Amino acid sequence: MTAQKAPIIKRPLNDLERRLLNDFQHGFPLTSRPFRTIAEQLGSSEEAVMDTLQRLQNHGLISRVGPVFRPNRVGVSTLAAMAVPTERLESVAEWVSGFAEVNHNYQREHELNLWFVATAVDRELLNHLLREIESHTGLEIIDLPMIEDFHINLAFPLQWS
Repeated sequence: MTAQKAPIIKRPLNDLERRLLNDFQHGFPLTSRPFRTIAEQLGSSEEAVMDTLQRLQNHGLISRVGPVFRPNRVGVSTLAAMAVPTERLESVAEWVSGFAEVNHNYQREHELNLWFVATAVDRELLNHLLREIESHTGLEIIDLPMIEDFHINLAFPLQWS
């Protein structure tokens, strides 16, 4: 049985929601209580910040709050692609996303229509994860480990209308 997502928020985002989404794409506080530090910067409470982030996650507006490490600096990672029959795409994507080792996945308009990034402590455990996904789905995974590192800043200022 899978958890049901809450419906998308059908109201304008409030100031706290907008600032959490925009202002902390970089410079997340590295303190023992980072959400309290954020709350202080925003004139809010630690509880309100944590509740707001949980609500944004429950509504599918964010997937997680956590660090992003340069590839293969802590453990190993790979980009993986699969050709998933359209009628199975949603269920396979949901199942793949259930692994803590899968950072994110996304659909592409291509024969290889499901792509995801997976990380593990070492290559042996990463290979085990990929084989487990193949075994469960019955679908081949194309393993595309990084050969050359390019740093692309994925943060961008959000526009509010």
